[in-house]
Amino acid sequence: MNTEILELLHQNNKSRNWEEIEDKLKPLIVKKIDGEPVYQFYETLKDNNLEKNKQLISISTQPIESFVPFHIHNYVEIMVVLLGKCVVETPNEMIPMKQDEIIIMGTQTIHKVQKIDSGTIVMNIALKKAAFSLSDLDFLTHNKDTHSVSSIMFSLLSSNNSGGAFNLFHTNHDKQVVDTIYDIISEYYQPDNYSNPIIRLEILELILRLVRIASKSSVLQIQKKRQNNNEIDLLTLLLYIEKNYETITLEKMAKYFGFNANYLSSYLKKKTGYTFVKLVQIQRINVAAEYLAFTNAPIEDIALKVGYENPSYLYKIFRKYIGGSPTDYRNQHQK
Repeated sequence: MNTEILELLHQNNKSRNWEEIEDKLKPLIVKKIDGEPVYQFYETLKDNNLEKNKQLISISTQPIESFVPFHIHNYVEIMVVLLGKCVVETPNEMIPMKQDEIIIMGTQTIHKVQKIDSGTIVMNIALKKAAFSLSDLDFLTHNKDTHSVSSIMFSLLSSNNSGGAFNLFHTNHDKQVVDTIYDIISEYYQPDNYSNPIIRLEILELILRLVRIASKSSVLQIQKKRQNNNEIDLLTLLLYIEKNYETITLEKMAKYFGFNANYLSSYLKKKTGYTFVKLVQIQRINVAAEYLAFTNAPIEDIALKVGYENPSYLYKIFRKYIGGSPTDYRNQHQK
């Protein structure tokens, strides 16, 4: 916990009177849910004077003791509870959050934060589409030609039609995650000529650390979620595929999570746009591509390693996704 940063943020999270601005924002209403309006908040605002913030990555603090309506953004939002606790609400569920927990809210996802008290500090990081270059995003996709299964989650979050996508991360007060967050805040509020690229890189580092934490979720944690009748989040399912791609079957995965196989298949298709088989193929091809680029292992051995007993099938799937043969890919990437 960085008391200096917390004090800085505390100065910026003053209460705001919704009634004073409600009439001005009526043109931003895009729909209603059970009679409650949903606002289109596409502009990010500065904390101190509420002027438009034109930065591609911007940080603001959640105002205390203030009503916030349901709203959507045209950018990805990372919300971090730095102190205290809060409840994020979507049309379908309540999501309680406590200190150092993080939620990544997808583009066009309807949400709001219930009133927070004066002892709570919630930080919002807005990531506009142009914030990251293609080379920056290589951190998430592993290489420029293929995508890991877990990276699909972040593609969905940034999609214009994310379908209400979000992901909650229980960081367990991970020191490296917390230190990264505080460093991002420090660079933002005390900037110099190097701050913007540092912030971009640290946000990518933060996302990768969150994926690492999610990937280490224990069977006990997953069972606890099921016992509480909480739906397993999509990233947990994708990380399971990423970890077990060599021998995975739909039936094994469904049994592990306590789902009906047909339900699991439909759920993955609905949430990602990909079938279970295609998700497994994407992960196998991603791993095969890394072996081809960074080792001299025979292609037949690589095929067996990623779960294909028949090497010719690897050639077929590789051509489908990459557009060339494994041999061509290796020649291209080992020059």
